[in-house]
Amino acid sequence: MARLVDRSPEVPPETLIAGLVPPPLFAGVRFDTYRPDPAEPTQAAAVAALTEFARRVAAPRRRGLLRRAADQGRGIYLDGGFGVGKTHLLASLWHAVPGPKAYTTFVELTALAGAVGFARLVDSLWGMRLLAVDEFELDDPGDTVLVSTLMTRLAERGVPLAATSNTLPDRLGEDRFATDDFLREIQGLAARFVSVRVDGPDYRHRGQPDPPPPLAEDEVRARAAADPDATLDDFDHLLRHLATMHPSRYCALVDRVSAVHLVGVRPAPDQNVALRLVVLADRLYDRQVPVLVSGQPLDRIFDEDMLAGGYRKKYRRAISRLITLNRIGGEAGAADGRT
Repeated sequence: MARLVDRSPEVPPETLIAGLVPPPLFAGVRFDTYRPDPAEPTQAAAVAALTEFARRVAAPRRRGLLRRAADQGRGIYLDGGFGVGKTHLLASLWHAVPGPKAYTTFVELTALAGAVGFARLVDSLWGMRLLAVDEFELDDPGDTVLVSTLMTRLAERGVPLAATSNTLPDRLGEDRFATDDFLREIQGLAARFVSVRVDGPDYRHRGQPDPPPPLAEDEVRARAAADPDATLDDFDHLLRHLATMHPSRYCALVDRVSAVHLVGVRPAPDQNVALRLVVLADRLYDRQVPVLVSGQPLDRIFDEDMLAGGYRKKYRRAISRLITLNRIGGEAGAADGRT
């Protein structure tokens, strides 16, 4: 039986740079495939704002010494709760703009800077017509300085920027570290973006029944054994394995996996482990990999203190995505007559 803990993928820097595209789940999205909720006017307004931004970015660039100042303008920043379609809209913007262009998550961007070096990363992104950054968050002071410097360099070179987050740009880092010490960097980042609000309930669970309950361990093992491309892991063993690799490698970790089966699921023991689970949940969701579990329900993998703390938005997004993947796994089992 295949296990994630037996995988230790190595990803060359060149592969990381070449892979700066939307994940498979969003490969086919466009502005006209986004369905704004009529009860939430900010959603239609966001489509209009991004469409105009794409038109401006796609316009022929000016030549000469004044080109940078004329072209750079301000970036666009989608702010809103999880499950309102911000990633769909960001990927649609990326598809609407001619290349060269890059799409990445915030975690992948900071990892890339460490993997290839800051100067090489700036050079790789210098000629882009668009840099789109999903799930923009500042989790520590080091990230604040790195991203502030990166955005400044790219904006000075005329690279249009677009980002999504669950936090307004002038409140990034709030409740996570002493933001007063880094207020200039945070305010500098905020000044580079026009914020566009996207409101609404989490579409993933709109009208959906309660999350499926965990299965018996024997059932999870039997389901995994019936699928040669699935993996089966003890939850605690997987948590320890995630700590051995950088989160930028989690994409490769779950490549070509048809379903993830976990036994003994329980709440994450600490914040570091919990944040690794968030990244894993995002990469599984990007690839729509079904998840089946025994033990405690997936909506309990982060304790009450975590859900009330500075990373609460990340944890709630991860729960939302994992429950969706859990439903997909349960529906597949029902179709096969195993539930």
